[in-house]
Amino acid sequence: MYQRLGPKGFVVLGFPCNQFGGQEPGTPAEIKAFTDGYGVTFPLFSKVDVNGPNTHPLFAYLKKQKGELLGDDIKWNFVSPQLLAALGSVATACPPVLTRPRFTSRRRPSS
Repeated sequence: MYQRLGPKGFVVLGFPCNQFGGQEPGTPAEIKAFTDGYGVTFPLFSKVDVNGPNTHPLFAYLKKQKGELLGDDIKWNFVSPQLLAALGSVATACPPVLTRPRFTSRRRPSS
């Protein structure tokens, strides 16, 4: 999706987090090498906490904006994507109990 829609301004941002089953215990270099093996080309940030007392400010903001969907905590990293509008407003959040929306089938906002 990032490679297809990137030229039109769509950006995917990756935030590794080890709070979900210990899936990302590695160093930043190890995580980067792992994602490179899957052809990841979108920006990948340093590991963050998305829940608890050390929640990264971005995820605190996302949870505050869409709390009715996310509750107090993000439930699972790979099934809780956030879609932000260009100016930072949360366009949609997908809780893990629902099927992800088909982002590419939505109407494009007028320019």
